Amino acid sequence: MATTKWVLDPTHSEIQFKIKHLVISTVTGSFKTFAGTAETTGHDFESAQVRFSADINSIDTNQEQRDQHLKSPDFFDAQTYPQLTFESTGLRKTGGDTYTLEGNLTIKDVTRPVSFDVEYGGAATDFYGNEKAGFEVSGKISRKDFNLTWSAVTEAGAIVVGDDVKLLASVQFAKVKEKVAA
Repeated sequence: MATTKWVLDPTHSEIQFKIKHLVISTVTGSFKTFAGTAETTGHDFESAQVRFSADINSIDTNQEQRDQHLKSPDFFDAQTYPQLTFESTGLRKTGGDTYTLEGNLTIKDVTRPVSFDVEYGGAATDFYGNEKAGFEVSGKISRKDFNLTWSAVTEAGAIVVGDDVKLLASVQFAKVKEKVAA
């Protein structure tokens, strides 16, 4: 059976994270530069092999001082570890348009198995004849599992940064057109 290749369309995708600040509110951030591919066999995504990477230096929480702190050795250490990566190990259908995506997430020097919920939004052809497929991906990781261990406590005893990080991605893949031999 033929393999179909798909590439992440960054103009129609976004990668976000959410984390508690002072345990009372949530800070949302995103990665502005990222790439991804999927390879499928047949006509559905159940066989997909997914690869994804995000540029740590593209982190954006809408606050430059916080972004610089996140890029520092206290957190991601972007100079030493410029990317986070994900490589799937399986995609299992759990319902009509829902899946569980399993794989290995690497942040800094730590690679751990993770699991994400995926909702398939469907496929469509754009104005230029390109076939697209859309997905909503969500999950949660412990930042400390990936050596993102910086912590502080306020004078009143409140924890500054929560441990659990919610990951949210709204992504669109474009089918790579096969080259026609001349």
